[in-house]
Amino acid sequence: MNGAFAWSLRRELWEHRAILYAPLAAAALVLVAMAWSARGLREKATAFALLGPDAQVAFVALPFGLAASTILLTGFVVAAFYCIDALYAERRDRSILFWKSLPVSDRTTVLAKFATATVVQPAVACAIAAAAVVVILLGAGAVLATGGVSPGPLWERLPLLPLLVALAYGVAAHALWYAPIFGWLLLVSGWAKRAPLMWAVLPWVVAVAVERIAFGSSHLGQLIAYRLAGALDAAFVPVAGKEIVTSLADLDPLGFLATPGLWLGFAFAAAFLVAAIRLRRVREPL
Repeated sequence: MNGAFAWSLRRELWEHRAILYAPLAAAALVLVAMAWSARGLREKATAFALLGPDAQVAFVALPFGLAASTILLTGFVVAAFYCIDALYAERRDRSILFWKSLPVSDRTTVLAKFATATVVQPAVACAIAAAAVVVILLGAGAVLATGGVSPGPLWERLPLLPLLVALAYGVAAHALWYAPIFGWLLLVSGWAKRAPLMWAVLPWVVAVAVERIAFGSSHLGQLIAYRLAGALDAAFVPVAGKEIVTSLADLDPLGFLATPGLWLGFAFAAAFLVAAIRLRRVREPL
């Protein structure tokens, strides 16, 4: 990583604190909710003892999976809003004049913003989610112990390491899968003169409606749905997408890398980024 690119990444983190604060806020809310639900934990432990082995694993893994998913979803939403504002905001407040006076190319700037959305934000959210899962586990064990119930069965049944590995893998898979979405948002951010979010979303909504009215089909809508929600089916075995992943056997990295939609998405992402770089080079402040 060259110095200009590393400096550009630090600049993005400095200017956009929501990259860190939003997942932290989501984690805090999750921990509060878990603490509130811990009031009935001892009764749940009694019911837990009556379940079969597979049901016990699902029983203890579900709250941890839901907690992590909430934090990660927050991170990806923040990444999307970050992209739609990343190039537009510097033209709106005219700070682009200052940044262009520095020895940092438009390519480095745009790629740093793209890396912030696809690498930095997911990594931050993943680390916070993993820490929250560990805190929840320790807190649940403490509540059970103070109530005279051994936390041993909870810790024995929870596949913590596979859960954390699946968490990191799922985050990486979604970040790669959403690359064309982030590229498109950056392109619109560099092009729009006002309301970039509207310009990023409205053309697709209109196109879906026109296709439905004119041809009675929904191919574009299905394509959009596939891009938004297809990472689970592509990155995990078919059954895994319907429940909490508790086994490394549910991961399918080779199948994910062999998915044509992944590489087609990369091609579109590259095209969007090239266009965004050219736009930043020629666009004037608003």
